[in-house]
Amino acid sequence: MSFNDDAGLDTSQVSGGGGRGGALIGGGIGGVVILLIGAFLGVDLSGLTGGGSTNPFETSTVSSSSGDFSHCKTGADANQYDDCRIVGTVNSVQDYWRDALPADVGRQYRDARTVIYSGATQSPCGTASNQTGPFYCPTDERVYIDASFFDQLSSTYGADGGTLAQMYVVAHEYGHHVENVLGILSKYQDGRTGATSNGVRIELMADCLAGVWADHAASTQDDQGVTLIEPLTRRDIDSALSAAAAVGDDHIQSELGGGSVNQDSWTHGSSEQRQRWFIAGYESGTIGACDTFATNSL
Repeated sequence: MSFNDDAGLDTSQVSGGGGRGGALIGGGIGGVVILLIGAFLGVDLSGLTGGGSTNPFETSTVSSSSGDFSHCKTGADANQYDDCRIVGTVNSVQDYWRDALPADVGRQYRDARTVIYSGATQSPCGTASNQTGPFYCPTDERVYIDASFFDQLSSTYGADGGTLAQMYVVAHEYGHHVENVLGILSKYQDGRTGATSNGVRIELMADCLAGVWADHAASTQDDQGVTLIEPLTRRDIDSALSAAAAVGDDHIQSELGGGSVNQDSWTHGSSEQRQRWFIAGYESGTIGACDTFATNSL
């Protein structure tokens, strides 16, 4: 997938963050945001390995913490730079949901800003860092992401490094924002884990919503009506699926635990489930296909 070189990027939808992490602000994490909404990959690894909470996706810092995105002006910039690609993806995802949410379910969409940080920054849900990975905080309705995460997503766990693999991460987090707007997060977050837990259902629904966006990505536009993204190819979809497989609970557990898999500690779903729900959203193109809370839906 690539952006239209002539499309304009709206950097007002993102901001920068960085510096040393400190105490949790407001104690918002409570074990719920990290386990159920929190990191795209920020699972509680102590439950997977029996050890500490070190994240295998710990990465080096990038230069986005200043909040200077002046180099992110066009789709050509999004094709060249990871942080600009995040900006372009945020623009596309929000352009889609602004129209789709009222049309599909009669609910007004609220824009959510993304904080692109380097190393660590603060959120009302706790410290965003390389140990949490990308996550959505419902308290301030913002997505937090360190662009250097993409390198490890590919080099450590086997995602193919394609652009849609990266964009899927962003779209997944905005899927959580859609869930928040719909009241699903407040209704179903209960801190439980396991293969059929509400936490897994929340994550798989976000995967499905990312797939719904992907189906319509090539129709999204910038503020001047210029198409943001070129039509997807099969290779693009395969790239997103490679990311979905890389972040499955069973894959992560197997990698960290020498092949051991414990479904009772799952927080995000298996590789197969994550791929399947992304495809369900992509092939249907509608939010109605994303009801992971239906009986026997998983």
